[in-house]
Amino acid sequence: MSVSAWLEQLHDHGYRLTGARRAVVETVEKSTRALTPIEVYDMARKKYRAIGLVTVYRTLEKLEELHLIQRVHQPMGCQAFIAAGVGHQHLLLCQNCGQAAFFDGDDLDALTKAIEKKTGYQINEHWLQLFGLCADCRA
Repeated sequence: MSVSAWLEQLHDHGYRLTGARRAVVETVEKSTRALTPIEVYDMARKKYRAIGLVTVYRTLEKLEELHLIQRVHQPMGCQAFIAAGVGHQHLLLCQNCGQAAFFDGDDLDALTKAIEKKTGYQINEHWLQLFGLCADCRA
């Protein structure tokens, strides 16, 4: 999805399209790695000097509500965000450079059924993130 499509969705949901919001959208949409809110703020300030950290957090929150970005849980505990994958995809994250890639094709039915049986929970959804080293960092 393009920057203009993201901005259109924000606008359609009642958000004004300010320079600060445009800078946040452009920063996150173009990134190939998960970015923390502080990283988004620092990068977006290069495009729009008057941006505030509150605007970054609010814009990220709204983009997540619209399913344009997804939250990434990182081992060091810091929340980050990346443009959402298409459909039901999972995430690979390089622990060295931060590069992210999406993948399809998990078959977790047997595992989720066994967990449901053992715990009594009804599992409605899951979220899978794998951490390792990308091909460039392994070279």
